[in-house]
Amino acid sequence: KQNTQSLAKAFINSLTVAIPSTIIPIALAAFAAYALAWMKFRGNALLISAVVVGLALPPHISLIPILKLHLSIGIGKSYLGMWLAHSAFTLPFAIFLLRNYMAGIPREIVENAKLDGANDFQIFTRIILPLSIPAIASYAIIQFLWTFNDLMGPKVFLLDNTGDTVVVTEAIIRLLGPYGGQWEIIATGAFISMTLPLVV
Repeated sequence: KQNTQSLAKAFINSLTVAIPSTIIPIALAAFAAYALAWMKFRGNALLISAVVVGLALPPHISLIPILKLHLSIGIGKSYLGMWLAHSAFTLPFAIFLLRNYMAGIPREIVENAKLDGANDFQIFTRIILPLSIPAIASYAIIQFLWTFNDLMGPKVFLLDNTGDTVVVTEAIIRLLGPYGGQWEIIATGAFISMTLPLVV
């Protein structure tokens, strides 16, 4: 019963990590992608190059420096720090994916909307965003699966002595124990942890 309760709590913790860590980068990346795809301003090409460079940086090399920064500003070992870290790590990919998709939308649609008096915000919310749903959905699936199944990020940014923020991947490892055993519970926990990603 205790193992069942701990797995249920860990499952909820994983959802608490994954859902905001998926919504935040989508919201930020959609605005940035629209600006880079459709708005002409000085430094546009330089920003696109910076996004591409950001794709090449592995997130694992920055885990400890970011944790030290979070601890210094008071959001260390918290869900907020975890959400910000996950969002920052995948923001370049999200911007790159959505920008390339939005840039492929026919220009005539946007030009006709401007002739009808629509401003940039109206074009973004009423035309570009609805047409970009397939790209947004693709990114949301990838991001949710990564954040839900992530082990290293929560071990760095969340785990404390109380164990209240243990995610499902860590909970399954803890069931194993130092000497193994309880394989039937581990198999059940692993199957339960796979159901939501399979549904997604």
